[in-house]
Amino acid sequence: MFTPYREVLSRPGALAFSSAGVIARLPISMVGIGIVLMVSSLYGSYGLAGRVSALYVVTQAVASPQLARLVDRHGQARVMRPAIAVSALGLLGLVVSALVHAPSLALYVAAGVTGATIGSFGALVRARWSHLLDDARDVHTAYSLESALDELVFIIGPVLATYLATGVRPVAGLVVPIVAMIGGGYWFLAQHRTQPPTRALAHGSRPGSVLRSPGMAVVVLVFVGMGSIFGATDVSTVAFAEEQGSKSSAGMILAVFAFGSMISGLGYGLRHWLSPLWKRFALGIVLLAVGVSLFFLVASLPALAAVMFVTGFSIAPTIINGNGLVQYFVGAERLTEGLTWIGTALGLGVSVGSSIAGNLIDARGSHGGFLVVVASAVFAVLATLVSLRTLRAGTAELRTHDLDRRGTVDEAVPTGDAATA
Repeated sequence: MFTPYREVLSRPGALAFSSAGVIARLPISMVGIGIVLMVSSLYGSYGLAGRVSALYVVTQAVASPQLARLVDRHGQARVMRPAIAVSALGLLGLVVSALVHAPSLALYVAAGVTGATIGSFGALVRARWSHLLDDARDVHTAYSLESALDELVFIIGPVLATYLATGVRPVAGLVVPIVAMIGGGYWFLAQHRTQPPTRALAHGSRPGSVLRSPGMAVVVLVFVGMGSIFGATDVSTVAFAEEQGSKSSAGMILAVFAFGSMISGLGYGLRHWLSPLWKRFALGIVLLAVGVSLFFLVASLPALAAVMFVTGFSIAPTIINGNGLVQYFVGAERLTEGLTWIGTALGLGVSVGSSIAGNLIDARGSHGGFLVVVASAVFAVLATLVSLRTLRAGTAELRTHDLDRRGTVDEAVPTGDAATA
């Protein structure tokens, strides 16, 4: 049943860099919540904890595409080795500052340094897959595998961070990310054989942002809306669980959400889809929006968990398709930068959605937060539907530099209207 995954992982070096990539991106799911738990416990202020965490998220969102641009030009190891060192020192500085109860400015500086240099290992892993694999079907399988592993990271990470911060010491939730960042990151970068080559910019292309591509801009905008759905859902679920008298259940319910996504991601990668990629992406956004809109109607924790589990099935395939679209809209010499923008857009959306939902929850309870979930879903759907022509045009034909990517674009997938899944 899982033969496609065994085949791609049997490629020389594939299992090693994919495994290292899982460890290296564990901090992404732990640092944000770890900051909140540590600062709120040691400083007694959720407001300060939220601001420090938000600064970390914003700096990561702003800096990660710039790091990715340098990676595309100079190589993964050359750029990310010093970046990991700085990021680990920043996170260590944040832990030490909190332990000695340093002024809040020290927390802000350390969080900013960490966010600005942590990068996006998910994009680095996917760039290696695109370099290693010749067949578009294999790339689809590999991307599906990585999306499932992303969900696994987001199932384990927050639960582990919460247990360490509440059951061991407040700073313990950030110690594991430091170890994972250094151990997994340097293990990943030590694997030179699978590192994508650096490439000069394609002839006639400009060194400006990949967002100059209309299709890329659309995908990023939609993913901001998706991120807002996730951010508002996280906060609203915690509030709803507290209203139901079981706040501790929130983590498990959110894990169910991610578990549904992980299952669908693995299943999605087992099949070669014939329908146009842009259509599958749009359908996924609509299905996600319909599912999350039902959160507003649930009246019990078991019902919320059930709806979340089913709705989660639309997440991973949509993210997989979004990453696939990136390969159409940017050249091979800008692929890491393009893939990084997906994570950046999600991070920005999470920050916005959780902030707005938090304010409405204070005023109207958990249903106020779920209203933000619905509004974010409507935004994502509208942004997708009004841009269908742009998405279709951007995937209609392979450009010259796409042919140089050895088939990494979903070239085996027809883009005509007659194709069906």
